Amino acid sequence: MGHSKQQSGFTLIELIIVIVILGILAVTAAPKFIDIQGDATASTLQGVKAALQGGSQLVYAKSAISGEQKNAYVANVTAQVTVNGEDVFTDYGYPDAEVASSGLEGWVDISETDFTYVEGAGTGTATTPAAGTFAIIPVNAATTDYLETGSDGDSCHVLYTEATDANTSANVTAVTGGC
Repeated sequence: MGHSKQQSGFTLIELIIVIVILGILAVTAAPKFIDIQGDATASTLQGVKAALQGGSQLVYAKSAISGEQKNAYVANVTAQVTVNGEDVFTDYGYPDAEVASSGLEGWVDISETDFTYVEGAGTGTATTPAAGTFAIIPVNAATTDYLETGSDGDSCHVLYTEATDANTSANVTAVTGGC
């Protein structure tokens, strides 16, 4: 005959201690995971940056093939290429920022329901990108300051800057510190 062992569970005090410890962990560890949406938005903006870079290189390649890569848009309104059925006006082979909205769908696939296109004008301010640029911002962007240029600056946008001469390329920067 075997000895019967008495089954023992947790006492009430042990359960209370475990609950208290879990509560303390929740309060101290949870804030590290709360900003998941901001991280996701920042990652998505990095994807938008890559899409703009890749698209502008595609436009430059098509522009070089047609011999338009040395022409400024202002001096030559015919400086354009067709990408995916859209006319894309170019400045030294890269998409021209001031008129980018007309052919943007051709060279980059960005959802208009998720992102807002902001055309630059005049001297850049916190609320308006400078002439020669355009910005793409998430529709739920928490902070937008176009004067921020560092990648970890307090803003949430991607800024495209057109080429200024035949020896420079277009520039794309993502500022995700405010996402």
